[in-house]
Amino acid sequence: MIPNQYLKPSNLNKFKSKLIFENINKSICHSLFLIIPLILFSCKEKQEKVKSTEKRPNIVFVITDDQGYGDLGHTGNTIIKTPAIDKFSTESVNLTNYHVGTTCAPTRAGLLTGRNCNRNGVWHTIMGASMLNREETTIANVLQDNSYKTGMFGKWHLGDNSPFHPHERGFDEAFYHGGGGVGQTPDYWNNDYFDDSYFRNGTPEKKEGYCTDVWFDEALSFIEDKKDAPFFCYLSLNAPHGPYNLPKEYYDLYKDETRIEETQKRFYGMITNIDDNFSKLLKKLETLGIAENTIVVFTTDNGTARGYKVNDKTNQVFGYNAGMRGTKGSEYDGGHRVPFIIRWPDGGLTGGKSLNDLTAHVDILPTFVSLTQQKFVPEKTMDGTDISDYLLGESEAPDRYLVTDTQRIPWPEKGKNSCVMDDNWRLIKGKELYNITEDPGQTTNLADKFPEKVAEMNAFYETWWEDVIKETKFSVIDLGVNDIDVITCHDARTVDYYPPWNQQMIRKGKPMEPAPFTVNFVKAGKYRFHLRRWPSESGLALSAALKDGKPETLYKAPIVNGKSMKFAKAHLKIADNNVEIDVDNNAEAAVLEMEVPHGETELLAYFDMEDGTSCNAFYIDVEKMN
Repeated sequence: MIPNQYLKPSNLNKFKSKLIFENINKSICHSLFLIIPLILFSCKEKQEKVKSTEKRPNIVFVITDDQGYGDLGHTGNTIIKTPAIDKFSTESVNLTNYHVGTTCAPTRAGLLTGRNCNRNGVWHTIMGASMLNREETTIANVLQDNSYKTGMFGKWHLGDNSPFHPHERGFDEAFYHGGGGVGQTPDYWNNDYFDDSYFRNGTPEKKEGYCTDVWFDEALSFIEDKKDAPFFCYLSLNAPHGPYNLPKEYYDLYKDETRIEETQKRFYGMITNIDDNFSKLLKKLETLGIAENTIVVFTTDNGTARGYKVNDKTNQVFGYNAGMRGTKGSEYDGGHRVPFIIRWPDGGLTGGKSLNDLTAHVDILPTFVSLTQQKFVPEKTMDGTDISDYLLGESEAPDRYLVTDTQRIPWPEKGKNSCVMDDNWRLIKGKELYNITEDPGQTTNLADKFPEKVAEMNAFYETWWEDVIKETKFSVIDLGVNDIDVITCHDARTVDYYPPWNQQMIRKGKPMEPAPFTVNFVKAGKYRFHLRRWPSESGLALSAALKDGKPETLYKAPIVNGKSMKFAKAHLKIADNNVEIDVDNNAEAAVLEMEVPHGETELLAYFDMEDGTSCNAFYIDVEKMN
C-alpha cells in the first residue's frame, strides 16, 4: 500500500481505493494525505503472489559502511576485486535506482523503521542525534513479535545506552562495537579492528581476529543455530569505514595498483575482505540446505567515502564513481544512490535482472513484512512503502516522491542539503533540477527550463517538511537502569562544534567545551557520578599520559600518544542542583554524589583545568546507590 504522503496530487485518484480510511472523499484527499498514520500490510495479498513454501523465509541482510555504488566490479569498477558479490548479482534482483541517507546512522535508522531519519531522532552521527527514539518500531521488533529469531552483528550506531541498545530494539542476540565505528569514543578502549573487545548484549567480550571476520563468524554461528526456525540476521558491517585498517594480505592485493591512491588501496582491500566473507556466508547457507528459502540482501549505507577522488590540481581521477556527482554526505546521487541486491530462490527473486525505478531504504520494513507474510499496523507515519510486487515483477514501482538530505547539525533545518526525488528527476536544495536519465552526472541545471516541475516538487517538500518537523525530537538516555551506566561525550548535545567522537581525539586531549546530555532517571535516589578523562576499562589516572602511539603502516592507520591533562575542579549540574569538588589527578575519576529526582532532565558534567579552561568529562559513569 502506498503511503499517502508520497502520492503525487495528479495521481491521487488512482489510489483512492487503497486509502485506509475509506470514507475520505475525493475532494479532501489532498489536504489529508499527510496525516493518515496507519498502513496495513496484509499477508493474505502476498500468499498468492509468492511461491508457496513450507515455512516463512529466513532473512540475511548484509549492509556495509561507506561503500558506494561504484565500489563493486559488476557496477563498472575495473580495479576492485569483488567476485562473490558480482556473481551474486547475476543470481538476484538488482535495484539500480535505490537510495538511502547520505551518512551511516540516518540510513540505518530509516532502514530499520521505514521512517525518515528526521522523524526518528537520527539526523546526525554524533551530538545526541544518533540515538533512535524509544517509541520507534524496528523491523526486528516486528519479526520478533511474529516468532522470528533475531540477531545483529557489527555496527549498531543507534545508541549506546538504554533504551537504545540493539538487544532492547528487537534483537534476541547482538554482538557489536560501540559508537559509529571501531575505535570511536563509546567503543571499548583501544579497539583497532584486530583482537578487540566487543559487546554481547551489552557485556564486553574479547575476540581474536579481524573485525569483519569476527562479525561474519558470529553471524554464521547464529544462522547454524537457528536454521530450523525462521530467523532474521542483520549483518551490519563497520568496514570499509575508517580508520582503514586491514590484514596485510588484502592490502597486498592492491599494493602495485597505480589507478588508486594509498588510502584507497586499504579501502579496496577492506571491501575484498568483505567479499571473501560474503562468499563464505553464501556457501554456509548452501551447506545447511536453507539457501533456497532465505532472502539474502547485499547493500550499503551511503555513497563512497574513499573509492573515488579527483586531484584538484591535476584533475587526475583515482577510483570509480559510476559517473555520478558527489560522494558520502552529498545531496547529489553519488552521496545516496547505492547498490541493493536481493536473492530469494523460493520466492522468485533470481535471474540477475535489474529494476530501474525509484526505491529507497525506507521501503525495506514494509516490503519484508509483506514477503514474509506478517501483519504490521504502524502507529506512526511511514515514509516507505511495500515494493514486493515490483520486486516480483507483478506491478510497476509506486509513483511518488522521496526525500533525502544531509543535516549533521544540532537540529534539522528546512531545506538543508535536500534532495527531492521523482523517479529520474532530482531537485537539489529547492533550486537545482536534474534529469539523471539524460544527465547522470548532474551537470546541467534544468530549473529555468522546467519551472512548473520545480514548483511541483518544492510544493511537495514544503508539505512533507511541515509534517516531518512535528515529529522531530531528541532521544533521551535512561539512567539508573543498571548498577552503573556509562555515557560518553560522543552523545553530548553540542551546538556549534563536534565533541571528541573517536578515541584518537580523546588521546589528543584537546579540551571540550561543556555540553549537556538529555537524560531520564528511571528511579529517584542517591547517585554517584564518576567524571573521567579516560574510560574505566583503561585503568588510567585522570592526568595520565600515554606513550603507546604507533606510526602509520601500509595497512594500518596511526595511533597517537595520549596527552596529559591536569584538572583542578569537577562540576556536576543536574537541573538546578550543582555540586563541585577539588580533583585528585592521581585518581581515575572525580567522584561526586547527588540526590536526583525521578524523570527527564539535563545533566552537565565538566572539569576546570589547572589553567582555567573548562572541559567536558569525556566519560561519565553513573552509579545507582539505592
